[in-house]
Amino acid sequence: MQKKLFLLDAMALIYRAYYALIRNPRLTSKGRNTNAQFGFTTTLLDLINKENPTHMAVAFDTLAPTERHTTFTEYKANREDAPEDLMAALPDIKRIIEGFNIPVIEVDGYEADDVIGTLAWQAGDAGYDVFMVTPDKDYGQLVRPNVKIWKPPYMGSKEEVMGPEEICAKWQIRDVHQVIDILGLMGDAVDNIPGIAGVGEKTAMKLLAEYHSLENVLENADKIGGKMGEKIKAGRDNALLSKQLATIITDVPVSFHEEQFCLKAPDKEKLAAVFNELEFRNLSKRILGEPAEIPAKARVQQTDLFGQIVENSAAEAPLPVVEEPGVDVYRAENNINNTPHDYKLAQAPEALKALLDELLRHDEVSFDTETTGTDPNNVSIVGMSFSVKSGEGWYVPIPEEREAAIAILQVFQPLFDREDVTIIGQNIKYDLIVLKWYGFTLKGKLFDTMLAHYLIEPEGRRGMDLLSAQYLHYEPVHIEELIGKKGKGQGNMRDVEVEKIKDYAAEDADITLQLKEKFIPLLTARTVEKVFYEVETPLVKVLTDMEYEGIKIDINVLQDYSRELETEIKRAEESVYSQAGVRFNLASPKQLGEVLFEKLQLDPKAKKTRTGQYATGEDVLSRLANKHQIVEDILVFRELSKLKSTYVDALPLMINRRTGRVHTSYNQAVAVTGRLSSNNPNLQNIPIRTDRGREVRKAFVPRDAEHMLVSADYSQIELRIIAAISEDAQMLSAFREGLDIHAATAAKVYGVEIDAVTPEMRRNAKSVNFGIIYGVSAFGLSENLGIARSEAKLLIDNYFAQYPAIKQYMEDQITSAQRKGYVETLLGRKRWLKDINSSNAVVRGYAERNAINMPIQGTAADMIKLAMISIHDTFKKEGLRSRMILQVHDELVFDVHQSELEIVKPIILEGMRNAMPLAVPIDAELGVGANWLQAH
Repeated sequence: MQKKLFLLDAMALIYRAYYALIRNPRLTSKGRNTNAQFGFTTTLLDLINKENPTHMAVAFDTLAPTERHTTFTEYKANREDAPEDLMAALPDIKRIIEGFNIPVIEVDGYEADDVIGTLAWQAGDAGYDVFMVTPDKDYGQLVRPNVKIWKPPYMGSKEEVMGPEEICAKWQIRDVHQVIDILGLMGDAVDNIPGIAGVGEKTAMKLLAEYHSLENVLENADKIGGKMGEKIKAGRDNALLSKQLATIITDVPVSFHEEQFCLKAPDKEKLAAVFNELEFRNLSKRILGEPAEIPAKARVQQTDLFGQIVENSAAEAPLPVVEEPGVDVYRAENNINNTPHDYKLAQAPEALKALLDELLRHDEVSFDTETTGTDPNNVSIVGMSFSVKSGEGWYVPIPEEREAAIAILQVFQPLFDREDVTIIGQNIKYDLIVLKWYGFTLKGKLFDTMLAHYLIEPEGRRGMDLLSAQYLHYEPVHIEELIGKKGKGQGNMRDVEVEKIKDYAAEDADITLQLKEKFIPLLTARTVEKVFYEVETPLVKVLTDMEYEGIKIDINVLQDYSRELETEIKRAEESVYSQAGVRFNLASPKQLGEVLFEKLQLDPKAKKTRTGQYATGEDVLSRLANKHQIVEDILVFRELSKLKSTYVDALPLMINRRTGRVHTSYNQAVAVTGRLSSNNPNLQNIPIRTDRGREVRKAFVPRDAEHMLVSADYSQIELRIIAAISEDAQMLSAFREGLDIHAATAAKVYGVEIDAVTPEMRRNAKSVNFGIIYGVSAFGLSENLGIARSEAKLLIDNYFAQYPAIKQYMEDQITSAQRKGYVETLLGRKRWLKDINSSNAVVRGYAERNAINMPIQGTAADMIKLAMISIHDTFKKEGLRSRMILQVHDELVFDVHQSELEIVKPIILEGMRNAMPLAVPIDAELGVGANWLQAH
């Protein structure tokens, strides 16, 4: 077998791994960022599994200065300090490498590039196929027929293997040694290698194509003439210095030893230790065959209509765990087999009566249901469990036949009807919906441990098993032990013998009770009790009723629209082929890029992705839309294709057979800002910005001819909140006078009277209004508006000049977060920002933007939740038939009985306007229609 040596450039891979996940960091249960450790380990594991190397080593830089630093003191001097999280990861990564039994190579006075270059050539001469694992372009000078670059996959791209042919093609050179000539001419901003001022990549390649070497370019500067010739003459010394700095040393005092570099079996004990500390549960299972003991945090993820992950949401900063005895170690050393417990089965009539009597003697009861599935609107109940004391619990089996099930549930009616009891549950909304389908309601107060943890620690996953391990050091019985792993072969709880379910179910109620006791003091320590008791907890019953109601979908509307879209998609597709003069796969970015940028030459400066293909994303095409009709047709094709497959054809599949309606599931404990999200279907993604997208809302209709849909939407709520929080006199005045805030802003920014504001001025001002609180830059604004960067900068400067208190608010929020470590909404919902004092500007910048916008977004989220609670309670109190059925961003949708229309209108508007009184009037707009589009 041919011997294959892989040499890894550690720091290049570590930086790449860290920043790949920066918007969506992986966090441990104690808030520790493990982006670098996870990304590096994943790359290492994938490489071993896919490439089957026989030999391997990892090279690190050392802190000792190199000859390059001595020659040029500014070498790499412009690099920012590495993020603290990244530097803290290095010892872990070295332990992981050692756990894989892979040698770590470091040589003082030399960089990893030099070490790898030396070893690569030595091993190449010894007959090995050598792969230098790095994304660094400098390595191109080292490649030979049997020494290649292995560029790891990144952000969805595939790995790339580059030998002499690929390197020469990339740089348009004849020999790989010319890579250092290219770098000498153009420099390298990353390493602060100067090059010749004014010479970029394309110019460098053009010069080398003619003169073959850097030295020849310099000697022929007079022949080149013009401004470029002058630049070359002036940059002579920098060019020669740059070539020297860019040349990788290949005679480092290090030797390739075949036995030392031979890939061996990993040391499972060492890996298990570090994986446990880093909470790499899945990686541990992949590598060691069993999960690590410590629960890993999950990332917040965005889902499609079916709840499938489609993209990661925006970065969320971690909350450090409040220290308390017993919560600083997260080892689940205890389980049902080594922990005393008393779990009883209550099945006979006398046992059920005795259980009820016992439960009625307590003011707090932990409660859980076991069902046949995960959709509460489409399951049957298998059993109930209760606990009132740690270590104790009861399980009540429920038969499948509905009348028999109801008969048992009726035994517990006195408990369900008690208003002076607190029912404790983990994601108790699920259990409330299940009971509702059997005609039962819990009238008591609620305590949801999932929501309590959400406010204590907004980041990450909060399944009961993980919370149990984290806070109780107890590993519960896993449901897979009862019904098998997820997939087609998985059973359901109805098939499991009752004794097994008894322990599993009673344990759930017991653990939930114990978690509640842990969370009560933590809610106080975090000062989030107000949000928990006044917002999140009462919202549970509101969402229960909304999810139970669902909304009717007109399938005929969607089917008609699907056919209409199919025609339009075909028309756009044929138009593209006609203009291109060739038929190709329009869904292939590679083929599309070749047509647009090689055949049609739409952009001579077209950028390529890391895989070497032309970039054809929506942002790229939008900028080219005015250059050629073909681009507009491509954008239409893409929009309509996505609309048809993701929404129009998908929504009918979501209809509940039992009700004929769609029942979304609202997630209260996901977004750090406090916003609700939803899945199955994901209503947050129902299109609204385009005319074609809005048509989907036509399919959402009232339940029958006696009802109509009413939509109520907050008007510019986030701007009103920032005006109130910042107390900016100019913006407060505009809102109090009822002015069009975007026109008023345009008048201020452009220095004209409000009646002289043009539509373009208003559009620009609107972008600034909404962009400022999200940290929009002059570059970002210029891209959004299609204006010069100088004009965008002037807009922003004028904005802050006219609204100085908003600028002050932004600065104060950052200062406060740096001091306290967190920001909060007006009601006290908190977000901890661990990177707010980072020395790395990129990392710190994310935290600063979150410090500015979280209190605004979070206050808006709290406000609409309070409005929902108020409106729901009033509907109940008045005994109305109308129902609140949807919440999407700042909008509420109601299924209103026509006879109650004039009754509910003021209830809705007053509930929204008065939910949270501010120093600025809160406005909401209300519409009525035969479908959601009409009502909106």
